[in-house]
Formats: sequence, structure tokens, C-alpha cells
Amino acid sequence: MVMEMAHVSSDPGKRLLRYERGYLETLSLIERLHRLLLDVIKDDFERSGASDVNAVQALLLYNIGDSELTAGELRSKGYYQGSNVSYNLKKMVELGYIHHERCVVDRRAVRIKLTEDGQEIRERVRALFERQIKLISDMPLYTTDEVAAQTDMLRRLERFWAEQIRFIY
Repeated sequence: MVMEMAHVSSDPGKRLLRYERGYLETLSLIERLHRLLLDVIKDDFERSGASDVNAVQALLLYNIGDSELTAGELRSKGYYQGSNVSYNLKKMVELGYIHHERCVVDRRAVRIKLTEDGQEIRERVRALFERQIKLISDMPLYTTDEVAAQTDMLRRLERFWAEQIRFIY
């Protein structure tokens, strides 16, 4: 039986099939986890009665944080894609969560930063994440070493995808 197992794992076709299944499941999990994160944020905001921003916008405000940057810089940091950023930034300016002004050097670019109201939304998301960290750290969900290994694996996958875009296409 041990000999069979060694033979199966050394079969390149079966190894590739197992790798393919694992990779495709990872992609599906990443997508589902992102949607679940947005649902968690949405649920938290609905429970507190704050419904003027959606979960994507709240996460956008959280990620902008104390920075002053352009929409292009947001995209280059990997937070959001093209028109999604433009649409949500426009809505956030209209709602008074983001202050924007034209760059002095490049008049085509607009620099953005959070207003006081935007900082309040950011703080609400940060508090949610803090509660989650506390809950997760109090239960045996996974160890700090497992969190570090998971983060490392996701960073390598991110680097691989970024290299695919830069060098293959």
C-alpha cells in the first residue's frame, strides 16, 4: 500500500491534477472570502444604522486611511479596479466622506483624502476588524504561525499574478 501511494504521488499527471484542483479551489475561496468580507461589513453597518455607504465604499475608505493619494495610486496599490474606483470616489465626494483637489503638478490628477466623516467610517471598519481579531485570537481557529504562513502564501500568489500581467501579456 505504501508503495502504491509513492507511485501515485510521483505520477506527474495525477500530481498536476491534484495541483489544479487545489489551485482552482484557492481561487474560488479567495473570491468567496472577499464577498463574505463585504457581507460582514454590510451587516455590521446595517446593525448600527449606518446605511449611506455600501461595503465596498466603507472598505475603500478604510484602505485610504490617513493617506493622501490619487485614484491611480489606489489602483496601483491593488485595492480596486478602474471604473469601480472612479464611481465610488465620486459617490464618496458627493456624500462628504472624501475631499478632493487637483494636483498642482499634474492638473489631470485629483488627490483625495478622507474628511472627518470619512475618518468616522474608517474607524467603524477598523473597530469591526479589531473585534474580529479579538474573537479569532480567543478561539483555536488557527495559530499565529498559521496566519503568517497563510499570509506568506497569499503574497507569493499576488506576486505571481502581478508578474503574469507584467511579463506575459
